[in-house]
Amino acid sequence: MPPLEIITPSLIALTGVITAAAIWLIVLAARLTERPRNRPNPSVDLVDQARELKALGQIQEAVFLVRGETGMSQRAAARFVNRL
Repeated sequence: MPPLEIITPSLIALTGVITAAAIWLIVLAARLTERPRNRPNPSVDLVDQARELKALGQIQEAVFLVRGETGMSQRAAARFVNRL
């Protein structure tokens, strides 16, 4: 009976390709969760209303309005209002 070859060069190459593909997919998934593509687009009216509330000093109300209309998180809506 011939001795069993436990590791062959082709098996090593295949393992390397599978590992590289898995790492690439993990990195891609992490990048997509950081920057989702389905961001809400606020309407012009919403921007005008939020800008007016901010000018009146009612920043929390502007954030609440933006969150209610777009579904943004508290942090994202606050950043949006601060940039107006």
